[in-house]
Amino acid sequence: MTTDISRMNPPSLPDAGAAGYSQISIVEPGKLAFISGQVAWSVDGQPIPSTLGGQAEIVVRNCRAALRAVGATAKDIVIARVYMTDLTDERLGELWPHVHALFDGNQPSLTGIGVAALAGPELQLEIEMTVRIPG
Repeated sequence: MTTDISRMNPPSLPDAGAAGYSQISIVEPGKLAFISGQVAWSVDGQPIPSTLGGQAEIVVRNCRAALRAVGATAKDIVIARVYMTDLTDERLGELWPHVHALFDGNQPSLTGIGVAALAGPELQLEIEMTVRIPG
């Protein structure tokens, strides 16, 4: 029997729930999947979009495919780490709707990291996840 992941936004920390994630996620012992960072590489080899939004659509699609591959859904994400080049408030604003779409109303723990570069010079976004495997 699988138990839910407990989410916490204690009053001693800033209210992350208002932004769509949790400060703390508690998961019962069990099987976890560590999903490598997903970038805007398409399985069909399509060119990488030049816009952050275009890349985010592919990254979210790849994250969902990885979740399906391990039999999980967005509710099973324990923590997501978002790596982004040229991290600014404006670009974060553009990214948030895509991240919220990936989370599908769930509020896993989240870390955002600004980086100088990713695995390819055209890549702007990468999302890695730690996921509880249901069952």
